[in-house]
Amino acid sequence: MAERESQIVLGLDPDPRALWPVSAPATADAASPADAAGQAMLAHCRALIDATAQACVAVKLQLARFELLGAVGRTLLGEAAAHARNAGLLVIADGKRGDIDVTARAYAGALLGGMQTPFGTIDGLGADLVTVNPLMGRDSLAPFVTAAREAGAGVLVLVRTSNPGAEDVEDLQLAGGEAVWERLAAIVDELGAPAVGDSGLSDVGAVIGATVPGHLARARELMASATFLLPGVGAQGGRVEDLAPAFAPGRAGGLIAASRSIAEAYLATGAQPAAAARAEAERLREAAWALSS
Repeated sequence: MAERESQIVLGLDPDPRALWPVSAPATADAASPADAAGQAMLAHCRALIDATAQACVAVKLQLARFELLGAVGRTLLGEAAAHARNAGLLVIADGKRGDIDVTARAYAGALLGGMQTPFGTIDGLGADLVTVNPLMGRDSLAPFVTAAREAGAGVLVLVRTSNPGAEDVEDLQLAGGEAVWERLAAIVDELGAPAVGDSGLSDVGAVIGATVPGHLARARELMASATFLLPGVGAQGGRVEDLAPAFAPGRAGGLIAASRSIAEAYLATGAQPAAAARAEAERLREAAWALSS
């Protein structure tokens, strides 16, 4: 592990049309285009993890990129997660799931601890954290929280996201004067309250976009015990230097996610992909360390 702790999360969003040049080429005997793409994507993911693991604390697997490949993608997802764990990293399953309780339990089982059936145990992905969508309300979140606690994992609830369209709904004012995202923050705080650990942090956290740092101080007021996942640094315009309020509870209070800015760093520098990615991840870690000191 690196000498300094890290708050940096490596986003793995492998696009089969934009993989590292060092990725293994598809083999001629691949059974299908999905199989060929999967081999190249796995090589890309492994190389990216190997290059940056010492500067990161976790990987965030964007599930849609893997699911695009069908059954091949599910296998690829598991192999990428296993490689991250072997490198000492936590695994965040970023699928933003949310549905009625019956379906939510199935989603939670798939991403966390699996399911007991009359035919035996069906294993889940075993993620350490999962992202969930709260817009269907508390009952759509409860199965994820229950499954996460049973598995010793955690949940990250979308509260104020990094995309420009977030203001269409999340910033709307409710009758009582609070914004929709503030109401969601209150739900996060309520769900997490029974499980605040010795660190002062709960197993229910929040996704707060790094592109809207002006909301961070208020978000921390509303969710004093939540870990914040902070996407949007780099390619989306967010800056580490603007994220200080996230770290009010301590270094673990914020997890800074960066995907394209790490994976595509070589395009701007001309360096080898692994070297450029490592340098960018280290730069982000140093900036986060300084901010949270």
